[in-house]
Amino acid sequence: MKIRKIVSSVIATVGIFACVAACGGGNGSSGTTDTKKDKGLPTMGQTITYNPNHLVNGGKPISLEYWSWGDNGTDPVYDMVKEYQRIYPNVKIKTVKVSWTDYWTKLPLALKGSRGPAIFNIHNSYDSLIRPYAANYDIDKSALESDYATASVHEDKDGKVKYIDSVINTGNIYYNKKLWKEAGLTDADIPTTWDELRAVAKKLAKWNGSKMTQAGFNFNGDAYSAIYQGLNYQKGRLLFDPSGKKANYDNPATRENLQFLKDLYDKDKVGSINFGNDYIQSFGNGQSAMVYAWGHMEGTLKEKYPKIEYGIFPTPTFSKGTPFAYDRYNGESTPGINARQSKEQQAVAQDFIKFILANDAYIRSAVKVLNSFPAKKSLQNDAEILKQPVMAAIKPRVDRLIWPGPAPATVETSGKEAFQNVFQNGRPIGEAVKDAQKTMDKDMKNSGFMSMESKYGFYSEHK
Repeated sequence: MKIRKIVSSVIATVGIFACVAACGGGNGSSGTTDTKKDKGLPTMGQTITYNPNHLVNGGKPISLEYWSWGDNGTDPVYDMVKEYQRIYPNVKIKTVKVSWTDYWTKLPLALKGSRGPAIFNIHNSYDSLIRPYAANYDIDKSALESDYATASVHEDKDGKVKYIDSVINTGNIYYNKKLWKEAGLTDADIPTTWDELRAVAKKLAKWNGSKMTQAGFNFNGDAYSAIYQGLNYQKGRLLFDPSGKKANYDNPATRENLQFLKDLYDKDKVGSINFGNDYIQSFGNGQSAMVYAWGHMEGTLKEKYPKIEYGIFPTPTFSKGTPFAYDRYNGESTPGINARQSKEQQAVAQDFIKFILANDAYIRSAVKVLNSFPAKKSLQNDAEILKQPVMAAIKPRVDRLIWPGPAPATVETSGKEAFQNVFQNGRPIGEAVKDAQKTMDKDMKNSGFMSMESKYGFYSEHK
């Protein structure tokens, strides 16, 4: 049950039992005191449960901060902060927005001291910066794994968890319905294999002599850095070697897949490196009929290209059979807790984390604002959620998506450079791949990264 619906019926009751004074910060005595232990609210959750009928911080006033690079329209934690404060009037959680550019400089500096935020947003890609300052969740590991499909990959070597994924996302194919219809294609033509996509893309590509006027399939820009990982996984190739510490980019699958993509442009003429340099913009402007993109693409289209009529279908595979994995996924993280804050603030932060993890309203909000699939198992078959095209595309494949862990940025940036060297600079594929591997090796030498691929449910099937 959504907590929003519950809260309205008890706000007045809570107010009767609250003594209001001047508002103060920190752990001081000024502010609102809560004396209403029994709030008349039901227990939330499945395995992770939360009973709101208790006093937080003994009912004494307390102020915390939550830092994020998002805002009320992009970060679901904001809504949960409001709901939490309505239930516990003695708790004040100040939301502080820091730009993405500044966030990863300012937050680590703040956490090193004693006055950093009690709660803060986390992104997997900056795990190494934040992990040293994050407290372990005070939640049973088995309960986390029971409720959240991706919880196990966030456990450290001691089985402790500092954050998990609230939602997950991966790549799909976006197609222009108008161009699709103009080419005489119907829903029956939606491809499920790469050979079928190749055939469809040929029908969608248009040329005026030697000049391309419409791309059938466009992966220019930074699309390759994501798509190559999925293609390698489809062929059973891991992104990291058995040690989990070294990139596995220079392998036959990478070279085969890079050649496959090059042939799409050079032989099949479904696209061109000189046409539609930004695949998102090219698609939004109606110049490219199909692109590979993650969930963020839909938000961009709605914001910048609202007139375009598009559809979404799952990324094709190399055969009709089930691959080792359909693609890589990444998650949007639940908040972290500052291990250097006071015991009182940490206790409230831990209570807040239990509140949001047990609360379906948090996950529903995350699905909506982040356009991502719920990691919470109880919502993965929710009819309302599955009405959304991206969710419907991910649902049949969610168990066969793999997360490699918070991989160093070089895994994507060096792959992108290899793509550019092959497609733009005419480098032989073998040379470009070897150079990218060398760069990855150099960048990861002292990273301390450890792959999470071994925790994938079908790990034993890899080559």
